[in-house]
Amino acid sequence: MLQVSYSDLFEINHHREDHEDIVVGDLVRTGPNLYPHYNVLAIHADMAWLRDVNNGMDGLTSLHQCRKINGPT
Repeated sequence: MLQVSYSDLFEINHHREDHEDIVVGDLVRTGPNLYPHYNVLAIHADMAWLRDVNNGMDGLTSLHQCRKINGPT
């Protein structure tokens, strides 16, 4: 059985090119979703280590999927 993601099904592109403005300590969200919010803990190459502000769970994601939601730092 072929697995199809939500993004593939609805042709949502989560990648963006202007991720240089995201730095450690920023508050971000991923993709077009408004929630959940994440704190950026570390950045290496094009990967970001994020912590969910609601439940404290950590995860890695592509920096291209992160959208900065707080003002300039």
